[in-house]
Amino acid sequence: MTASPLQAVIMAGGEGSRLRPLTSNLPKPMLPVGNRPMMEHIVRLLARHGVTDVVATVQFLSSIIRNYFVDGSELGVAMSYATEEVPMGTAGSVLGARELLEGTFLVISGDALTDLDLTEVVMAHAARAAAATLVLKRMQDPLEFGIVMTNDNGRIERFLEKPTWGQVFSDTINTGIYVLEPEVLDLIPAGGAFDFSSELFPLMLDKGLPLYGHITDAYWADVGTTDAYLEAGRDVLDRSVAVDLPGFELQPGVCVGDGAEIDPDAQLVGPCLIGDNSRIGAGAVIGPYATLGANVIVAEGASVAHGVVMDRAHLAGTAHVRGGILGRGAALHKGATIEERSVVGDDVTVGQGALIKAGVKIYPSREVEAAAIVTQSVVRERRATRHLFGERGVAGLVNVGVTPQVAVRLGLAYGTSLPRGSVIVAGRDTSRAARTMKRAVIVGLNSAGVTCRDLELIPLPITRFTVRNGHAGGGISVRTSPGNLEEVEIRLFDSDGADLPAPLQRKIERIFFREEYRRPPTKGLGELEFPAHVVGQYSTGLLRALDLDAIRAGGLKVVVDYAFGPASLVGPSLVGRLGCDVLSVNAFTDEHRPVLVAEDLARLLAALASQVRASASNLGVLLEPGGDIAHLVDDKGRLVSHERALMLFLRHESARSHGGVAVPVSCPSLCERLALAGGASLQWTPTAAPALMARAAAPDVGFAGNDEGLLLFPAHMPAPDALMTFGKALEVVAQAKRPLSALLDELPSTHVARRDVRAPWERKGTVMREIASSAAPGRLLLLDGVKVIEDDRWALVIPYPDEPLCRIWAEAPSVSEAEALADHYARRVTAIVEDR
Repeated sequence: MTASPLQAVIMAGGEGSRLRPLTSNLPKPMLPVGNRPMMEHIVRLLARHGVTDVVATVQFLSSIIRNYFVDGSELGVAMSYATEEVPMGTAGSVLGARELLEGTFLVISGDALTDLDLTEVVMAHAARAAAATLVLKRMQDPLEFGIVMTNDNGRIERFLEKPTWGQVFSDTINTGIYVLEPEVLDLIPAGGAFDFSSELFPLMLDKGLPLYGHITDAYWADVGTTDAYLEAGRDVLDRSVAVDLPGFELQPGVCVGDGAEIDPDAQLVGPCLIGDNSRIGAGAVIGPYATLGANVIVAEGASVAHGVVMDRAHLAGTAHVRGGILGRGAALHKGATIEERSVVGDDVTVGQGALIKAGVKIYPSREVEAAAIVTQSVVRERRATRHLFGERGVAGLVNVGVTPQVAVRLGLAYGTSLPRGSVIVAGRDTSRAARTMKRAVIVGLNSAGVTCRDLELIPLPITRFTVRNGHAGGGISVRTSPGNLEEVEIRLFDSDGADLPAPLQRKIERIFFREEYRRPPTKGLGELEFPAHVVGQYSTGLLRALDLDAIRAGGLKVVVDYAFGPASLVGPSLVGRLGCDVLSVNAFTDEHRPVLVAEDLARLLAALASQVRASASNLGVLLEPGGDIAHLVDDKGRLVSHERALMLFLRHESARSHGGVAVPVSCPSLCERLALAGGASLQWTPTAAPALMARAAAPDVGFAGNDEGLLLFPAHMPAPDALMTFGKALEVVAQAKRPLSALLDELPSTHVARRDVRAPWERKGTVMREIASSAAPGRLLLLDGVKVIEDDRWALVIPYPDEPLCRIWAEAPSVSEAEALADHYARRVTAIVEDR
């Protein structure tokens, strides 16, 4: 191995908040993996590759790092330190070490685990005359990392930090290991936080500087969560990563430190690691995959398997660690047990016979009473689902996935994310589950100091409208999931009445999982109010957004099916003000039908078509109980598909809009032609509803919608509203003075095929990379998923965010060609998934 002249910067300032309580009293780089701090493994790796001039950037609990490494001489390096007074971001922290750096240097995190060939990376950097070389790695689940796309020569073409599944265009991620030229530091502004991945490297890309990626197959792990920490420990014991383990090999797979005392009747099952001066009693079982730190005591009959016991911890007789972590100086009394993924912090005492359930975290210096069964974290952080928010808000089975306790905690987290004294508007559907969970969310909101204006049973769009026009800080709507009567959805809105954007969702998730709630005194608790005149204000706002003169002059006859939903509490009076001859159907609420199952919807639509034909009406509409989607029937009794309705309104609004119209990237190409013909510009958006609403809220957008029934008229509000869709349908017919059937028949045909294909979580990134890399230059759109454009046809592949599936859209000049193209990409996705 050749010596390298370059210096290294170890970034060691992170707090490791996701690893609490392990990092409550210890900086993350000092967490032991294989009985050595992670940062020590990094220093030893540098020394093996001849990098002996090392600068560590430190901030959180920096004295622990300084006192451990001192000048680095014991590890064969010369170490100096650059201290951040406040967090300055990854690039900002390295800029703080500038006076200690000369020439080309390497940047590496002190809290990762790797056996990367650094010499190879440095040689590749020099051979390409790069300004910066980023070490990249292909990961099965790239969501938590920055994604990087390179060309065939390794030059970087695009970055994306912390993507959603729809933004995953590759599985190649940024490891946070870089080789940099000194002039790169000139691009980092002084005095503020600045990040490598999200700011510096995109800036270098914009400037055309030589920025290259080096893809490695070496072991690399970002040890950022409890699960990742346990997995890294297993990998070290398995020798999946080349690091130095202390101690000597007593038997195959069993390493024992100096001074350890092991009773002859103890059982050691490899792989396992026992630290210096530890004592193992008779009948104790250590392993497999057990790591014991220094000075640990494991008494008679106790056991440790698939877990970590840190320095000075004590297991009394018949105590058990089963896949969990016992912190420094902590004690399990006789018969106590901690289960998988649970973390017992430093100096915690767990009483006799107590049980710490899976995933529970107990912060340092706490005490668990004897025989207690602990199912919730003590004080703060708790591990829960993969993500709190899905495509339709927070959803789950009633009293299983979404319980009153979860709803209260969600209210606390949402309320904490808002300024003290904020006002939230709340509504629900007809179901008992929605009523129960809404009350629980309100309790949480009030407890966090937020006042709640309860609209009770109300259509979802009216909740949104009241938020937007009542100057509220946000809103909630609780209702039954359209896909499952046993599931409830809690939708959270921003101050525009639109679904919360992803950054706010992530903020609430952090508060929720860490339980870092605002806890105001009695005088600071929120109030519960029941506002009046909400329906009247909504009706006035909706009518103001319509061409009332044209509608009233049209003398239209319509059939309205309220489908047993809360729109029946609002619609009749509102429709009466439109001057139409109206036949109302199912205009009452039914708590047993909060949503329509597919069979009921088909039956009601068939009946609606018959009623339109029998009454010679101009059109019919069914308003789904949720209140946001309307189903139209034309004057001939034909059901109007959501795709055709989108085209109808897009053409109509393009001619009226002074700016643009917006549709998701999955919609037909005809959308763009219709927009341009009407004098509007088309803006493509991601497919998720929050992204569509965010675009609709922009001042230059006059209409937005998708081909799944969500139609947004921003003059009313930037969110879907079935009653507004109905009103706009009347306006279209009245202004055109032609039958709805004729307007629809003159629309060109579109041919879009759809497929859902199985794609396990660990293969989604690979699928997206393979699809993207096979596209011809200039034929790729990466707005949401990967869209490959081929002359008069295109295909789009997007991973589902909540399920192990990929959805495929394909458009072509004919139905058969679209189906064939969709089948082609479905086969490609399947082949990639199965090619292991």
